[in-house]
Amino acid sequence: MNELVPASEGEVAAAPEARPDGRIDLAEDYRSSGVADVLGELDRELIGLAPVKNRIRETAALLLVDRARRKLGLAHETPTLHMSFTGNPGVGKTTVALKMANLLHRLGYVRKGHLVSVTRDDLVGQYIGHTAPKTREVLKKAMGGVLFIDEAYYLYKPDNERDYGQEAIEILLQVMENHRDDLVVILAGYADRMENFFASNPGFRSRIAHHIEFPDYADEELLRIAESMLAQQDYRFDAEGRAAMVDYIAVRRGLPHFANARSIRNALDRARLRQANRLFETGALVDVEALSTIRAEDIKASRVFAGGLAHERAKDA
Repeated sequence: MNELVPASEGEVAAAPEARPDGRIDLAEDYRSSGVADVLGELDRELIGLAPVKNRIRETAALLLVDRARRKLGLAHETPTLHMSFTGNPGVGKTTVALKMANLLHRLGYVRKGHLVSVTRDDLVGQYIGHTAPKTREVLKKAMGGVLFIDEAYYLYKPDNERDYGQEAIEILLQVMENHRDDLVVILAGYADRMENFFASNPGFRSRIAHHIEFPDYADEELLRIAESMLAQQDYRFDAEGRAAMVDYIAVRRGLPHFANARSIRNALDRARLRQANRLFETGALVDVEALSTIRAEDIKASRVFAGGLAHERAKDA
């Protein structure tokens, strides 16, 4: 279980005051609440994902309008904010969840704005009487923030009558309904498996208001991600190295266990390892240029380029 993003990252913004003419400036609230800052960070930190960013902006607009309605005395009801994030690994689901937690906190929809990220093992016990306290302890830590349940479909194992996941599901559903003004739950996983999960658990489907699908990154987006990751550590490709990375991305996408940005990060870790070994073996004097440059040979040495990779070899490529 991981608890991420302290509440101190963003302060709760006061609801806007009505102007003398009875109107509320939504644009000003967008800026002063910090929503503009959060969405700006999302644009800067995540390459691509245009449909996801658009859905987050739409959600932010809904919350800003809800604040204005409350301030002007109109009928309102706290929006249901539980969400489902579907997509393959490495497409930014956790990062977006972090930003959503911050956004909800700034607008006053959760008290703390932290994110608690869990999997089945954090919620489901191994013997009778173990699951309920585990699940309630997680929920206690998540209150006032966002609970992110990755690969949520593993909670439900219909083929095992003695599985305790159903107990965790029942507790979650109760809390999602009774404490939706103090906790937002985000369920995440592969699209097809999540669809089966919702079909088997209609209580979850009825409580999820926002379904956001995360597309895979395009090859050119993965290249930009690779260059950004390197730049953050004061590395860069030379021209041949960049071309080799283009080839790597095209080949790696077709192999098993491809995980978008996560696969790119792993590839760069190995490229830096090869670069260090190359520099060490030459025994030559090194300068900033040599220490900062990833060359084609550092990429091309990957087993990804070897023909006929076995399933297990591809997993670690």
